[in-house]
Amino acid sequence: MLEIKDVKLVRDNRVILNNLTASFDRGQVYAVLGNNGVGKSTLSYVLMGLESHKDYTGQLLLNGDPIDALSVFERAVKGITLGWQEPARFTGLTVKEYLTLGGKRKIPKEELAEILSIVGLNEDYLQRFVDDTLSGGERKRIELASIMIINPEVIVLDEPDSGIDIMSMEMIETVLHRLKGKGSIVIIITHREEIAVMADEAYLLCAGRMLASGKPEEIVEFYRKLCDKCQHINEPVSKGGLQK
Repeated sequence: MLEIKDVKLVRDNRVILNNLTASFDRGQVYAVLGNNGVGKSTLSYVLMGLESHKDYTGQLLLNGDPIDALSVFERAVKGITLGWQEPARFTGLTVKEYLTLGGKRKIPKEELAEILSIVGLNEDYLQRFVDDTLSGGERKRIELASIMIINPEVIVLDEPDSGIDIMSMEMIETVLHRLKGKGSIVIIITHREEIAVMADEAYLLCAGRMLASGKPEEIVEFYRKLCDKCQHINEPVSKGGLQK
């Protein structure tokens, strides 16, 4: 289990995360839904332990153990990974080298090809470079393939559909189903309703607060009625009635 307990982060006298509390169980997919600027990506960076985002108060627990003092590397060793909204580029590194950690992972070519096919790429991509010769959508697909290979304990996906066209929603759902089936905790950071409904449970983030939680369909409906029209970036228009 991953637990967030009263996490608060303040920058330039503005509260970015406001006493967040949430819990996430293994083998489940969660959506954190909210408009741009409400703290979604900040939350993902806090969970991953980026040095630029460790000045928070509160506590993060993984399987009952505090992880607040751990570095990005130490959290990765414990099985936490972040799928970036803008995937990294690696000049001079082929897709095969990226997926196999330069050959340290002994993965048959057939298995690599099967993983790539899930994300809509053919095995010819194994020889291509993870650089600007690939589109953002292609790099996003390759990142998802890498996450499926390493099978982390906790996966935070920041806008997983970024750079991927609308026709690929089925692919994203297949990836989520596979990760869930492996027992991972999957947390989707998104502003897209059609992504949020792929989850088992959803949280609504507003002005750095967990405004509501519940079934994805309920949270999406709440979001559609209030958040799409709300211009209150710093304070939510309503706390609603869905909070557990």
